[in-house]
Amino acid sequence: MAFEFANGRAKIMRAVVYRSVGAPDVIEVADVELPEPGMFEIRIKVDAAALNPADVAAWSGLFPAPAQGSHFGLGWDVAGTVDAVGPGAAWEVGTPVIAIVQSTRATGVVRAQAEYTIVPSNALAHAPAGIDAVHASTIPLNGLTAAQSVELLGLSDGQSVFITGAAGAVGGYAVQLAKRRGLTVIASDFADDENFVTSVLGADAFVPASENPAAAVRRLYPHGVDAVLDTTLLGVIAAVRDGGTFVTTRMDALPQAERGIRVRLTQVSPDAAMLTTLSDLATSGALALRVAQTYLLEEAAQAHGRLAEGGLRGRLVLTP
Repeated sequence: MAFEFANGRAKIMRAVVYRSVGAPDVIEVADVELPEPGMFEIRIKVDAAALNPADVAAWSGLFPAPAQGSHFGLGWDVAGTVDAVGPGAAWEVGTPVIAIVQSTRATGVVRAQAEYTIVPSNALAHAPAGIDAVHASTIPLNGLTAAQSVELLGLSDGQSVFITGAAGAVGGYAVQLAKRRGLTVIASDFADDENFVTSVLGADAFVPASENPAAAVRRLYPHGVDAVLDTTLLGVIAAVRDGGTFVTTRMDALPQAERGIRVRLTQVSPDAAMLTTLSDLATSGALALRVAQTYLLEEAAQAHGRLAEGGLRGRLVLTP
C-alpha cells in the first residue's frame, strides 16, 4: 500500500513502469509518488487492472520510449474504489468504480497498473453490481472500443455486419453490442471459437478465419454486407457492399477506400455515459466478461510476457 515517510516526504505507491523498450524484462514495479487529484479528477484505489495489447505495443517499442532517466506507466483498465476527489468532481470516497486510464502526469506515473491512479470525471462509471473487480476491470478499454466502433458503423435494425476477431476482447463485446442494436452479425475467428461466438455471444453466422473470409461472406451475402468491423489484420473490405462502411480498430489495418465504401478508424475516447451503459449491461448479465488468469502486481513482467505470447481467450488481470 502507499505510505508516507516519517520525515514528511511525499507519499509513495507501487506502480508498473518501464524505463526502456524491448522484452518483458524491461517491466518493473517501482516506488513512485502518490498522485493527488486535480480539478475534476478522482483518485482510485486500484483493486484490479486488466492488461491489453496496447501495453505490449508500449513496452516493446512500437510507441516512443521514455526519455533517459524517466519512465512510463502501463495500463488502461481499472476497477477499484474512489479514494480521493479533486475540486469539482462529484464522487464520494469509497464508491466502487471502473475507469479508463489514458494519460500520464509530468509529476509521476499515473496509469492503471498501480496501487492508485488518477482519472478525469468523464472517464469513470459506477462498477457493475454483483461483479468482482477482476472481471469488472476488463470492461473499460475493450468495451468502449467495441461500443464506439459499433456506433461508427452507422447501421440500423436489420442491417448486416461482419465482425472479425469475434472471440477476442474487443470483438466479443462488439458482437454482443451489435446484436443488441438489432443487427445481423456474421462473425469470424478460429474454428474452435465457433460454438462460443454463436451460442454465447449470439452471432447469427460464423466464418472461420482460416478460410478466405471475404469470399465466405460473399457466399452468404452475394452483394456484400452493409458493414465490416475489423478488429484484426484480415483486411476484408471485399466483404462490404458498394457504398457500405468499413471500420477498423487497427491503425495498421486501414485499407484504401474503394467502391464508395466509407473507411473509419476507431479512436477510443473516455465516455462516462457509455461506460455506465456497459457497466449496467454487465450487471444484468447481458455482457459476457472473460478473465484468462490473474497475477499479482509484483508479477507484472511475467503477466506481460504471457500476454505477448498470444492465444488467450479472456483478459489477464493484475491485482494488488
